[in-house]
Amino acid sequence: MHCKDTVIYMAELNSTPSGERIHIGIFGRRNAGKSALINALTSQKLAIVSDVAGTTTDPVSKAMELLPLGPVVITDTPGLDDVGELGTMRVEKTMQALAKTDIAVIVADASRGMSEHETALIADVKSRGVPYVLVYNKCDIAKPTAEDGICVSAATGEGIDALKEKLAAFAAKEPERQLISDLVERGDTVILVVPIDASAPKGRLILPQQQVIRDLLEAGAIPMVCRDCEVELALSKVSPKMVVTDSQVFGTVSKIVPPEIPLTSFSMLMARYKGNFAEAVSGAATLDTIKTGDKILISEGCTHHRQCEDIGTVKLPMWIRKHTGVEPEFAFTSGTEFPTDVSEYKLVIHCGGCTLNPREIQRRYRVAKESGVPMTNYGVAIAHMHGILSRASKPLL
Repeated sequence: MHCKDTVIYMAELNSTPSGERIHIGIFGRRNAGKSALINALTSQKLAIVSDVAGTTTDPVSKAMELLPLGPVVITDTPGLDDVGELGTMRVEKTMQALAKTDIAVIVADASRGMSEHETALIADVKSRGVPYVLVYNKCDIAKPTAEDGICVSAATGEGIDALKEKLAAFAAKEPERQLISDLVERGDTVILVVPIDASAPKGRLILPQQQVIRDLLEAGAIPMVCRDCEVELALSKVSPKMVVTDSQVFGTVSKIVPPEIPLTSFSMLMARYKGNFAEAVSGAATLDTIKTGDKILISEGCTHHRQCEDIGTVKLPMWIRKHTGVEPEFAFTSGTEFPTDVSEYKLVIHCGGCTLNPREIQRRYRVAKESGVPMTNYGVAIAHMHGILSRASKPLL
């Protein structure tokens, strides 16, 4: 690989979205050496290391490349044995970090051995189906009596390569997901409808649009991108295999695209990609039973500056009022602010979750299910309200 190619390769890895990275969580008691282990794994001083118990007071995540895994997000967490009122809150944050962890690294101090904290965490990750590796740190000081984990020393580097290989083996078992490439063949043309309005980010495309274009190119398909006002012109020039539209203009585009041409949206593709498409489709039916005063939670996985035509806080409530003919109550969350109990709501409507990894999206759907509350996503809800959900779902079934 030439130097120029190396630079391009590294740039691509550094720009990999968080939702496409492997999330590795580092867990253990205070002073087990979690932060030191992160620094040893990454060969960088990413985490503050101190002999003072409780130095890490909040989960801290860092996106980077970790060979031989590739793009990852590594999260350092507070100690499982933290105490006091603040300590309890820190442990709660640690467990929130576990909910979106793809691979858990459970760190025990080799000189102290295992405790009920590590044992309980191992039982928890097993119940969640999260792959994990048990690491005995500080093996330069003492050797563990048990042989059920990897013996390492963050101080000397002993066992670090073995730990990396173990993590890489877990990552290799992750199922391959396809966004749209499995729906097309080489040479197929796909029209992508991208409206440019006040809510569109200036000078760039939003992440799901970028990801669909990239996936089509890798499949050898030919993406043709146009605004909603040029859909008819685009159709006059090509016979597309499929049309994928921004959900906000579902109604307009569905009237232009002939019924024999498959039509869906970026958000619906994302629901299938993240593994919650069936739940989103069934949850959308709740929109037909909304009454005045019912609470609806509209949640986004990312945080961004709200525009005057924001889909989550402006357009969706407007469409829901029009569809139902009643006046529900709306609540909004973004980023990590997703409740652990949503039982007060009649319905949860979530964005496509492009910045969230599949495990976190599925956790949120699980929270809704355990609360007895239906959940859907933006694109599915909009398609339902425009009476085209059956048509928009068909290409994805």
